[in-house]
Parts: sequence; C-alpha cells; structure tokens
Amino acid sequence: MRIWRHATTGLLLASALALSACNSNEVSQEALEASSAEEIFTLGEAQLASGNAADAAFSFSEVERLFPYSQWSKRAVMMSAFSYHEAGLYEESRAAAQRYIDFYPADEDAAYAQYLLALSYYDQIVDVGRDQGNTFRALQELRTVIERYPDSDYAKSAELKFDLALNHLAGKEMEIGRYYLKRGHYSAAINRFRSVVEDYQTTAQTPEALHRLVEAYLSLGLTREAETAGAVLGYNYEGSVWYQDSYALLTRNGLRPQDSSDGWLSSIYRQVVRGEWK
Repeated sequence: MRIWRHATTGLLLASALALSACNSNEVSQEALEASSAEEIFTLGEAQLASGNAADAAFSFSEVERLFPYSQWSKRAVMMSAFSYHEAGLYEESRAAAQRYIDFYPADEDAAYAQYLLALSYYDQIVDVGRDQGNTFRALQELRTVIERYPDSDYAKSAELKFDLALNHLAGKEMEIGRYYLKRGHYSAAINRFRSVVEDYQTTAQTPEALHRLVEAYLSLGLTREAETAGAVLGYNYEGSVWYQDSYALLTRNGLRPQDSSDGWLSSIYRQVVRGEWK
C-alpha cells in the first residue's frame, strides 16, 4: 500500500491529541464534527500508530462521512479498510475495500484494495475440520488479484496465498476421505481422494491421496485400479514415502504399479505419463 505523506503542523498535532483525549464516540463526535478533514485524518494516523486500530478506523470513516468530496476522503477509505483489518473487523474491512474498488477502479491503489479484500477472507480460514466457506471466498478474491493486477506488488503474494488456500481445501477432502476409509466406507473414501487427484493435483495432498486410493481399491478387490493408482504415484512422486508404502502394499499382494485399468485413473496415466490427451 502506498504510504501517504503530508505536512503535519503543530496545530494539527495538537488537535489530534485533543481529539484522542476524548473517552467515547459520543463525547468525541462533537469534537470531530468541529474539526477539519486533515485534522481527523491525522488523528486516525496517530491512533493507528499507537495500536488503536479500531479507533483509527472510526476516525478515517468519519473523514469519509463528514467530508465525502474532499481530497482526504479517498485516502480515508483505504486507511479505514486497512485499520479495520488490523483490528480484526473483517466484514467492515471488506466493505471499505469494496467501496474503494467501486469508486476508484482505475486508481493505482485499487490492487491493494482488492488484495485487502482477499485477506479479509484468507485471515479467517479455520482448521480443516470446520466449514471452508471463507477458504472458497479467499480463493475467488485472490484469483481476482492475480488476474486483474498481474503486475502489481501483490500478485506474487496472492499466488502464494492462493496455493496455501487450495492446499487447505485439499486437506479438508483428505480428512473426510481418511474418515471414510478408516470406517470401511471405501466408495465414499475413493470419491474424496479422487477429488484431490483431479481438482487439487498441484497441492501437497496429492501423493497421499494416490496412496489412499491404492489402499481403498485393494480393500474393494479392485486390483487393476490399485495398480494404476500406484503407477501414477510412482511416476510423479517416486521418491516419496507414500510411493514406498504403496509399492510395498502392492507387491505384498502379488501386484505391481502399472496402468492396468480403463477407468479415470488410466486416463490420467495416459495424459501424464504418455502424453496422450485423447
């Protein structure tokens, strides 16, 4: 985010200190409305610097409300979005960031507003055992940063966070798949592991997903599918512990990793290993 600099006079600093001495929004409202946009903006900066992000967000929002057409309003929208995020008030941060994007779509800081909007979801991603709604939303907004602002300072960071969020979703699928596998619900487990292999194949969860497919298919007596899963795993992750485990499991059953089936895994094998896309 670009850092705005402006001359802060002794009068402005004194005004900010006087305003910050107020104890509540009701008390300070009168003082705020008697102050200039620059004075309130300076107050917000002082509050933010002292760690009072929620108070700073309120001050910046007041600049926007009281002086909507001033030169300070545009800056205040962005600073309120940032301050709300710092305070952990993610919904309010999103709203302010979205306003900036809506009002100033061509501005150079629109990329940061979009990135901040994505962060408001990303920073709320919870462990894989809970609902992943915020993860899906974070992926959508991060993708917007990457595609709409590829040359911005935030594109690479967005790409990294996108990959981490995607891995998080794959981890959710793996958790459910393991649950089904452990309880002998092999078909349900296979559906989850297949989702990882097909939809999240670039994530770190893929090697284990292929190994678990070997386990699940063997448990169902589907030896050809198990061999093919082992072959895909061996081609892509030969040095992994998951391939070692799958290889041992297959050979113990008189099998070996090879393309033996004619199902969805065989299609992946032909595409990845043989380069046959039809």
